[in-house]
Amino acid sequence: MSGETEGGRSAQLKHTGLRPGWTTGACATAATTAAYTALLTGGFPDPVTITLPKGQTPAFALAAEELTDSYAMAGIVKDAGDDPDVTHGALVRARVRRLPAGAGVVFRAGPGVGTVTRPGLPLPVGEPAVNPVPRQMMRDHVARVAGRYGGGGDVEITLSVDHGEEIARSTWNPRLGILGGLSILGTTGIVVPYSCSAWIDSIRRGVDVARAAGRTHVAGCTGSTSERTVVAEYGLPEDALLDMGDFAGAVLKYVRRHPVDRLTVCGGFAKLSKLAAGHLDLHSGRSQVDKGFLAGLARRGGADGALAAAVADANTGLAALQLCQAAGVPLGDLVATTARDEALAVLRGAPVAVDVICIDRAGTVVGRSSVA
Repeated sequence: MSGETEGGRSAQLKHTGLRPGWTTGACATAATTAAYTALLTGGFPDPVTITLPKGQTPAFALAAEELTDSYAMAGIVKDAGDDPDVTHGALVRARVRRLPAGAGVVFRAGPGVGTVTRPGLPLPVGEPAVNPVPRQMMRDHVARVAGRYGGGGDVEITLSVDHGEEIARSTWNPRLGILGGLSILGTTGIVVPYSCSAWIDSIRRGVDVARAAGRTHVAGCTGSTSERTVVAEYGLPEDALLDMGDFAGAVLKYVRRHPVDRLTVCGGFAKLSKLAAGHLDLHSGRSQVDKGFLAGLARRGGADGALAAAVADANTGLAALQLCQAAGVPLGDLVATTARDEALAVLRGAPVAVDVICIDRAGTVVGRSSVA
């Protein structure tokens, strides 16, 4: 989640009219709390109330429950609010069974929850993909339930997500080496609609996995077409490809703190013209192609006044590029080189060599920089 204060989130949501939701970690904690309560008392609390890391106390209705002599299971349907989250509507289940005294809380991956298979993540290889904050939330709630109803607090929690393995194909998990399903995520328990934080966190984990695998050359790509381009150019393996999307700044700032020998940035000409102009967020709602800036670059590349004026007046960045291509002005290379220099400025002397490749919609290379 983002680093904003809760007040900032509330103001943002009131301004946008968007409804917040709950993370898979919050749902798993609620399901665990209900299941362990039932195991100790014979009855499921419905709704079940939990306390989130920043003190909020949401209540969750149960969508599934099962109680036997050896375990209890509760399920919560994830409500992501108005965020376009692929896990919205997924049924998150927790099955809780007692363990011998002193065993503590043990986590298992059930159907639809992934297992870590590569180093570089905040969990050891072989562990269920249940992130540290949700783990602590579940431990805390197990302890509270144990204290209230006289349990020992030594339990095995098996988490599962209905259809989770299928849903996970739409996430970064397979590339990060999390196999078999989804991750149980969240740091605050709350999903902020259209938050950038989940994507940025995936970028960071992608860098971590690449470094742990010994990759010395990674590529930040704006989409699948640019990924195919860098694979064709450099033969990079999948775990060296960072799905950067619009978040160029997130890649550069994290690589600055966690360097690799070489970073290639590859993306559409128009998007990378924004990086060249100094924008680190390339989303169309937060930065625009500056055709006046492109006209200035064209002049540096030999464009006369008439061509520069036509570039400044072009409908799109691609149209500006095509005008320059027809006149033999290397606008694509100029954008790539200027974007590389902006990237180096963000890296602030970190030991990372950078090159930039600009492509068109078909994936044809229309500009490139040297490595610097």
